[in-house]
Amino acid sequence: MPKLVFVIGGAGAGKTTLAKALAGKRGATVLDMDTLLRPAAIALMTQAGLDPNDRDSSEYKRLCRDLGYRITMDAALENVAIGTDVFVIGPFTKETEQPEWIEDELSSIGDAAQEVEVKVIVVHLGAAEIYRDRIERRNTVLDRWKLEHWSEFSKSLKMREPKWRLAVGNVLYFDNTHELDERRLAVAEAFVYEES
Repeated sequence: MPKLVFVIGGAGAGKTTLAKALAGKRGATVLDMDTLLRPAAIALMTQAGLDPNDRDSSEYKRLCRDLGYRITMDAALENVAIGTDVFVIGPFTKETEQPEWIEDELSSIGDAAQEVEVKVIVVHLGAAEIYRDRIERRNTVLDRWKLEHWSEFSKSLKMREPKWRLAVGNVLYFDNTHELDERRLAVAEAFVYEES
C-alpha cells in the first residue's frame, strides 16, 4: 500500500530535513513545494514587477501559492497512483483546515486512491524564537520577507491540527526543537511504516 506522507509545519521547523532523512532510508519520493514551484514563482513575480525571491507576501500568495500546491499535488498523486511512497513538504495552512480536501485530491486518481495510506507529520518547535534563529541561520534570500515582517509572519507558526478525515493514529506531532538524531528519526520512521 503506497504511503502519501505530508510533512507540514512552519518555516524553519525542519520539515525538509526530516522528510529527506525518512525518504532516503526507504527510497521514497520527496516533493518539496518550494522546490517545485521556484522556477514558476520567479517568472511570475518578475513578470509582475515584484521581488522574485519573495515567498511570503500577499502578492506572492495571490500569484503563486495555489499554483505551487497544484503542481505539488499533481506530482504526488501521479506517484502514489503507481505505488510509490511519497513525502510531500509544505505548510498546507489552508488545506489542513478543509476536512474534505484530502479526499477530493485522492478522488482524482480513481480506484488507486483506495490503496493509498495518508499520514501527516506535523513538525513544530518549542518557541517562536527557535523558528527565528533557525531561519536566520539558514541565511537564504527567500527568507528576507519573513525576517523583515517578523511580527506578521510569526503568526503563521502556530502548530496546525489537520482537520482531514484520517484513520486514528495517522497524525504525528513531532517536536523538532532538538537536533534530529537517529533515535528521533526512528520514531518518525516507525510512525510512517508502522513498526514497533
